Amino acid sequence: MYHVYVLISLKDKRFYIGFSEDVLQRVKEHNSGKNVSTKNRRPFKLVYYESHLSKQDAMKRERYFKTAKGKTTLKQVLRNSLAKL
Repeated sequence: MYHVYVLISLKDKRFYIGFSEDVLQRVKEHNSGKNVSTKNRRPFKLVYYESHLSKQDAMKRERYFKTAKGKTTLKQVLRNSLAKL
């Protein structure tokens, strides 16, 4: 299985969107500073993920979430969760 995940930085309140075969391990890596692109934005909280059988489908969904329309969709879907942060 391939997972698309959305993290929110508790520091700057911005999303980080990625995909992985092991979401929980990937979140640990982000929070431990092993990812250079997110090291200065820690800590992160996992706010959303979805699973796909196909790597290509997961990559396509990740690309969509990184667009302006995709981010708008995420904000609408997560509006109650984001309000609690």
